[in-house]
Amino acid sequence: MSREAPISKTQRKKQVTALQEIGEELVGLNDEQLASIDLPEALLDAISAARRISSFEARRRQMQYIGKLMRKVDAEPIRAALEAWHAQSRGHTAAHKRIETWRERLLADDTGLPELLREYPQADTRQMSALIRGALRERETGQPPRNYRALYQALRDLIENAGLGARD
Repeated sequence: MSREAPISKTQRKKQVTALQEIGEELVGLNDEQLASIDLPEALLDAISAARRISSFEARRRQMQYIGKLMRKVDAEPIRAALEAWHAQSRGHTAAHKRIETWRERLLADDTGLPELLREYPQADTRQMSALIRGALRERETGQPPRNYRALYQALRDLIENAGLGARD
């Protein structure tokens, strides 16, 4: 006969804390995200109540209650949905950083544009050159950063379209 060892009190506390943390993440979701997860009505009501509570101690107790309700729910689908949103957010952040890096490299010195054209041969050389010149001129004269922003948009379009073309 195989018997599983009983779960220690410390392990149970870790599990309960993890469920409560998932509950806290659920409270932070917007209504659309929350609606896309299949949650029991009692848990949805508790999450809605937690959003309205401003008192620290009352919110802490409500979060403990949400953790208690989470013990009765299969947490894996919820974890999977939360991880998918986190991964999507990390992807957006990485893309933003990549675009910012290219913009700064283009404005830093003359080697930026040839590097960009090597990596993205479909880039419009004239448009990029004009935006770079305009952004540099704006920096020097203290004008509003219209070309600086337009350069970001052009880079974003270029990089996103290159990514879509690679997936086709």
